[in-house]
Amino acid sequence: MEKKAGQCGRVDGLLSERMRRTAALVTRGNRTADVGCDHAYTSIYLVQHGIAPHVIAMDINAGPLARAKENVVRFGMEGQIELRQSDGLAALAPEEAETILIAGMGGPLAERILSAFPGTLAAVKELVLQPQSEVAEVRRFLHRAGFCITAEDMVSEDGKYYVMLRAGHGTEEPWAEEEYLYGKRLTADAVSVLGEFLKEERVKTEALLQELALAGTEKSVKRREELLLRLEQNLCRMKAL
Repeated sequence: MEKKAGQCGRVDGLLSERMRRTAALVTRGNRTADVGCDHAYTSIYLVQHGIAPHVIAMDINAGPLARAKENVVRFGMEGQIELRQSDGLAALAPEEAETILIAGMGGPLAERILSAFPGTLAAVKELVLQPQSEVAEVRRFLHRAGFCITAEDMVSEDGKYYVMLRAGHGTEEPWAEEEYLYGKRLTADAVSVLGEFLKEERVKTEALLQELALAGTEKSVKRREELLLRLEQNLCRMKAL
């Protein structure tokens, strides 16, 4: 007899705010592929909260998948979460999922995973991404790949800032550089977090500019020019909040 989620407790307390907010960007009712699922807590959360009726949880490594299987059984999710060992999207057929979720990876790796399977990318309805680095380049990649960024979120957690994105097929006018750097479609909660981030970045940038002014090398001069431009973009985005 299949166990119900309620019989096994809730996974909420095992997930960080970052991952709960990432999961919240998935469109309710979409079959979801959780790429790089690790312990599968996000997959379980999606099902328990009625966000996704079915999740394909995938990871390239056998170890995380073994832990994921233990958790799927522990929370009674065997009938709703399917586990697959997969290098990126290799084990996902086109149209098996309506949402592809990739969280906790560097931006360049997420781009490589998505770019390697253009057929699957074309068939999916939406992408939910939480890149750990190079967020601006991820935004540019989405536009190049024919996606429109429909929602963004941002949280501060353990002294770090994290950005989450949702994108669907479509085209839009290129964003201003400060929008690629800092986002354009942030939720109301995320706007205040971005304001904190911009203030912290500005303080750090101004301090670094003072240090570089004393160096006087050709390399330091070039770096100062880059930072002065970044500071200008920071201030421009702050004014738009």
